[in-house]
Amino acid sequence: MQPASTRGVNRLSYCPAILGAACPCGQTRLPLSQMGDKLKIPPLRPSFASQPDMQPPEPVPAARTTLQESVAHQREALANLLREPLALAAQACSRVWANRAALNAALGHALADLPACKYLYALDTRAIQLSDNISREGLIETDYGRDRSDRPYMREAVPNQGFLLSQAYISLRVKRPSLTAIQIVRGEDDKALGFVGADFDLRDLPITAKLYDEPTYWRQIKGDPAIRGAVFHQTRSESQMDLHVDTVLGVMTELMEDHGVFHGKLHFSSSRATVWLVDDPYRYRLLDIDALTDPDTCLIYPHHLYPDDAVVPKDKIRPVLDNLRALRFMDETFYLRAGSLNIFNGMVGLTFSCDGSHYLPWDEFLSKGYDFWASGSTLG
Repeated sequence: MQPASTRGVNRLSYCPAILGAACPCGQTRLPLSQMGDKLKIPPLRPSFASQPDMQPPEPVPAARTTLQESVAHQREALANLLREPLALAAQACSRVWANRAALNAALGHALADLPACKYLYALDTRAIQLSDNISREGLIETDYGRDRSDRPYMREAVPNQGFLLSQAYISLRVKRPSLTAIQIVRGEDDKALGFVGADFDLRDLPITAKLYDEPTYWRQIKGDPAIRGAVFHQTRSESQMDLHVDTVLGVMTELMEDHGVFHGKLHFSSSRATVWLVDDPYRYRLLDIDALTDPDTCLIYPHHLYPDDAVVPKDKIRPVLDNLRALRFMDETFYLRAGSLNIFNGMVGLTFSCDGSHYLPWDEFLSKGYDFWASGSTLG
């Protein structure tokens, strides 16, 4: 059953998948490569505002992650940049559709309005290439006659207006993330003649959106099924870090409070730590158990005032580390293997013996009591 937002709407004219969302209609739709002569796209419908008896599609649910929202916004911005020049290219190609040389010339002219485009080409309704590949370096004749029907962008549903910005995929030749914009070409009788395709390397596309914000809500990720299945056949082995945990936590607290370490991860099972420093954030330092159990280690890291923009208060670092210790020793079967703290995003990372991982805000981590974790039901 279609959602209320899509009932009565031509399924070819409503496809949230074009903007990166999963299509909710649940029906099988004909991909571009299988439409052939049956492909006849109706003119655009009037706006919803001019049809009071119709309701616009419901907005995409707000439950999407920040990453998904950022991808959707970026795709929409790219589609707006590409839609008009591809429509003009399709119009020019429709006038010379039966002539390979003329198609090449029309596409070569259109390429000037698509500065980020890698290849431009024309396809018939069966996705057989009718032109050469048009590139900045000139004509590439090897793809003339190529069958592109099995490519990802030819298997997506066509939207009502005849323009499609494909989902990103890995290219066959250079093995890099790419996407393709497809525009339907129509003849004078409005019958579909084929398509104009434009290939883009993601690294060449103009990025119009700011860097997305990493979410700071609690997330749980299940681990390796093989490890999870064998969790009841293992018991915790006492590591060197377990034996010297008080000293280790003292050294780590000092490094994070007064020596510029903003991200630290304790690997309890393998008795090591990795740390990142404010003054050298692109390289991590690996501290073995000898370094972690020697307070003199702090002497090699210059004193650094605690950052004003840190999310985690300075006096809460030790309580977080103490909680990591409690989870390490809470049970002989379900126990903490590794734990991390980042003072700038305020996130605590936990990986348990069942290989399940949790990422949660520091204050929420401190608010959970021993019984919450000891139950084992939330460990993953």
